[in-house]
Amino acid sequence: MSAPASSLRELAMEQAQGAMALQLAFIGVANGLFRALADVPRSPEDLAAATGMDPDYVRRWVDAAYAFGYLEESGPGLALTERGQGFATEDPASPLPFAIHTMLGAHMSERTAHFMRTGERPGEEVLGERETIADLFGTMLEGMFGPFFEGQILPDLPVYREIDREAGLAVDLGCGNGWYLRRLAHQYPHLRGVGLDLFDAAIAEARSQAEAEGTADRLDFRKGDMHWFTVDEPIDLIAMNRALHHVWDEKDRVFAFLRDHLKPGGAAVIWEPNWPGDRPALADPKRRGMAFQNLMEHVQGNRFLQAEEIAAEFEKVGMAPDIHLYGEGNEAVVVGRKA
Repeated sequence: MSAPASSLRELAMEQAQGAMALQLAFIGVANGLFRALADVPRSPEDLAAATGMDPDYVRRWVDAAYAFGYLEESGPGLALTERGQGFATEDPASPLPFAIHTMLGAHMSERTAHFMRTGERPGEEVLGERETIADLFGTMLEGMFGPFFEGQILPDLPVYREIDREAGLAVDLGCGNGWYLRRLAHQYPHLRGVGLDLFDAAIAEARSQAEAEGTADRLDFRKGDMHWFTVDEPIDLIAMNRALHHVWDEKDRVFAFLRDHLKPGGAAVIWEPNWPGDRPALADPKRRGMAFQNLMEHVQGNRFLQAEEIAAEFEKVGMAPDIHLYGEGNEAVVVGRKA
């Protein structure tokens, strides 16, 4: 029996309020409002002065943040509630990356609705159309995937320990803000790393974070990618984190590149969402996000991959693949070894 229309409407209203709450949080994250309130209550005028924001906008944001439970009155000013405190920190348990992801999803949904009418697939340029979202892209990825990598993947793969014993070199293609190499360097004190990215802001942030964390002596972040490769010493490991599906149409070149730039016995470590083999699996709540994002990827000219597809490409170039599944099979790390 189908649900009555009134129940469906109530569900939609509840979901809409959840989206509004995260959109409101995004405004506060993007403009430093939560951080400015982290240690001291402030009036709207004081908050505007502390962040350099327009006072009228801040007053209205404060009202909305109070309505959604992020702020509470404290003397003459306002302070963060426990819920609001979650967006003032980049702690692994923080909901901050989901506020950024919600805004990215809203932007990409509008673009998808438009391009569905024409069949256009303009590519990854659509990700940069909203400056405030693009500026927080690295923060979002680190918040969403850094703790998962550190807790499940990093301690499970022996290849990292092997490279650390040899004080070997790991290269991260599309390093973003460097979160992957920074976590590797923190765990393995002898491993060295080079991160390559095409965006100057990402490189600057990666360098700054490594300096603050005390790993800058072993990590170097440079402009480059597989088309503009700037590493001139033997490489023990090349990593691509959730990036291979962006260049899958060049897969012949990509896998030959990985093989040719690794030293004998070196490894390519590819981490990708693991697209399920049948549609009913997508109805699992833990896979719904993957199904939604795969639609968004189509705008960029991409699609999600199955682990077996990646392994087959390693075999084509003479590398031995080993598939590791995590997150109930939703995340795949495929390690390809050069003979």
